[in-house]
Amino acid sequence: MAETQTTEARGHRKVRQGTVVSNKMDKSIVVRVLRTYKHPIYQKVMKRTKNYMAHDEQNACKEGDVVRIMECRPLSRSKRWRVVEVISRKEA
Repeated sequence: MAETQTTEARGHRKVRQGTVVSNKMDKSIVVRVLRTYKHPIYQKVMKRTKNYMAHDEQNACKEGDVVRIMECRPLSRSKRWRVVEVISRKEA
């Protein structure tokens, strides 16, 4: 039901795409998001990663899956994101 609502109805929320690195918790996953940016002085393209804890209601995500997560209200002490869709599954 929550996935049927569009971002227009819920307002502007941040969306990130990343890889699932852990699914050992119940209804929770850890998503690693990679971002690239140019160094302000040296102009070199640099990579930074950040881990986000996300809510996975159906426990559908496995390690290695690429998922899209969206910002939401605080669900626990560390969870502020929820899974919107699984973009691709990891090949066995």
